[in-house]
Parts: sequence; C-alpha cells; structure tokens
Amino acid sequence: MDLKEIMSVSGHSGLYKFVSQGRNGIIVESFTDKKRSFISASQKVSSLGDIAIFTDGEEVPLKDVLKKIHEINPGLPAPDPKSSPDALKKFMGDVLPNYDRERVYVSDIRKLASWYNTLLELNLLDFEEKAVPEEVVPEEKPKATAKTRKPATAKKTANTKSKR
Repeated sequence: MDLKEIMSVSGHSGLYKFVSQGRNGIIVESFTDKKRSFISASQKVSSLGDIAIFTDGEEVPLKDVLKKIHEINPGLPAPDPKSSPDALKKFMGDVLPNYDRERVYVSDIRKLASWYNTLLELNLLDFEEKAVPEEVVPEEKPKATAKTRKPATAKKTANTKSKR
C-alpha cells in the first residue's frame, strides 16, 4: 500500500486508511477496528507519505526510514514505544545515525516505532519498487505513395425524388 493513503490524525490513536473526500473533510477507516470516521477539515491530518525525518543534512522521507528499520531487523518489530527515552534514542541512532537530535523529539521516535509496528503487523510494509510500464509507441505505418494507392471508387447514390 502506498504511504500516501495511510493517515495519522492528530488527537486520534492509530493509523487510518483514506477512503474518500467529503464536503468539509475526509472519510477515513481505522486499521484496527475497521470503523469509518469523518475527519473535519479543521483537524490536523498527515499522510505518512508526506512525513520526513530531520537530519543534519537533508530531510529523509519516512518511507526510507521505515525501509532502513526493516533492513536492520527484517521481520522483527521496532522497540516498544513505551520504552525508555534512552533506548528509543539508541534505536533511532542505529536506524538513522545523522538524525537531528535537537529537532527529533522522543515523542517523534515513539510515533515512528508505533507506526512501524502497526504497519508490520498489518503486513503493509512493501519496499518492492514497482516497475513503471514503459510507454508503448505504436510503429508508424509506411505512408502510401501515389503509385501504391488504390483507385478511388465512385460512391453509389440512390436516385430518389420526392413527389410534391
């Protein structure tokens, strides 16, 4: 599943699947209990595809961070989000050694661990690169020349006259 379709809603626990655009907000479905909810436009909603982690250099997209966690512990969950702050900081240092320690808070690392564990449990972590189909260009047919053209045939018309 594409991370753009997975939402995090401020004030609500867990992750949600985007279902539809409503009149004054969006409709989402919880991954845990499959209930649909309307989220108003005034609530803060973040797509996981739009989230990035601060580093000393450029920001790293969340998908790349999740992939790195998966490479370090293939098939194993991330540490419990309720672990000690030191354990979570060590985990983050192992995953992304150059993460910005001043702008990435322990609460952010807790969310990251929680999201990773949820996506792993739901089997939504797919790091396979999808092959983009190449555009098929139809072969051009050779243009007919004057010599190879078929002679035009006369159209038959019905000779109908209406009586007045």
